[in-house]
Amino acid sequence: MRGDATTEAAVKAVLDRLADVYVERDAELLRAVFAPDPEVVMFSPGSEERFVGIAAIEAKAERDWSRSERASLAYRRMSVSAAGRVAWAAVDADFTVRASGEEKTLPVHITFVLEQRENEWLIVHAHYSLA
Repeated sequence: MRGDATTEAAVKAVLDRLADVYVERDAELLRAVFAPDPEVVMFSPGSEERFVGIAAIEAKAERDWSRSERASLAYRRMSVSAAGRVAWAAVDADFTVRASGEEKTLPVHITFVLEQRENEWLIVHAHYSLA
């Protein structure tokens, strides 16, 4: 079920802030878009696929930042659905990273689940996969 325009705009705003995290390499902003719950989870391609808890997600981001010069996440297509205080988004995006002087763009699929807490939407689940 498609989310109403207000919910869709709020969810997209959170995901835009997440895209800013990649460019700005801002751990505080990362913590602001993910729920602080111990069971918040992010799946990422690679050998260590599952990161549980905001500390693990932040540590993964900081490892990635230390291995690259820059990165960005550009959304190509996004659909947002919602039921009550839960929303989910299916996203096609391009993840671009520059490391060791070489820049690569990888198409990715991302699924997000967000929960509304008070007047704020927070990511409680993120699953990234290579397209």
